[in-house]
Amino acid sequence: MRISIPARPWKRFPRAPAKASVEEMLTDLPNVLTLSRIAAIPLVVALAVIGQPAADLAACVVFAVAGLTDYLDGHFARSRRQLSDLGRMLDPIADKLLVGATLMVLAGEARLPFGALYPAIVILLREILVSGLREYLAGIRVNLPVTRLAKWKTGFQMGALGTLLAGDPSATLLHLTWLPVGLIGAAMLWIAAVLTLMTGWDYLTAGLRHVTGGQPAGHGG
Repeated sequence: MRISIPARPWKRFPRAPAKASVEEMLTDLPNVLTLSRIAAIPLVVALAVIGQPAADLAACVVFAVAGLTDYLDGHFARSRRQLSDLGRMLDPIADKLLVGATLMVLAGEARLPFGALYPAIVILLREILVSGLREYLAGIRVNLPVTRLAKWKTGFQMGALGTLLAGDPSATLLHLTWLPVGLIGAAMLWIAAVLTLMTGWDYLTAGLRHVTGGQPAGHGG
């Protein structure tokens, strides 16, 4: 008994597209934006330690642009269909490096007024906690979605850090001496710390539910 083999079977069963190389992924626009956020860190730190009003304002601008790339890289990754494992790995790393470095330079230069050092500690500890939980949850292939509360947390956090980088000297430089920049930045950081505790608690309870065999329900980000 003969078995006929259809001609050109690849037309019926097309090959799966090959995965992009690391070099190709590094040149994708979303990943370039993510990497630029990491590259901006030394510049933000260097400007912050100069201690001049113009440098403080420049540090604020560089930080704000770097923070904007956090939105743009995700937007372009979805619109251009350039989602990649490299991007998913680099994005949270870039965010935590930028936030951590900024908090440390502000603390080191004694530029956390109105008790803002304490919410800064809370935010740093939460980032360490979430990093450990994410590593565990990724190992069991669980991904928690980013919720509206997590987005508010990120917004207040980035806004607070940019404001604190500018500081009151920048307000004087711009002839806005009536504007309490330091107070505004500290207040926003306190709000960010409260939201940080809420989202961090959700991550922790989600991880514990998986350890005990329950189902996760919580906030990401």
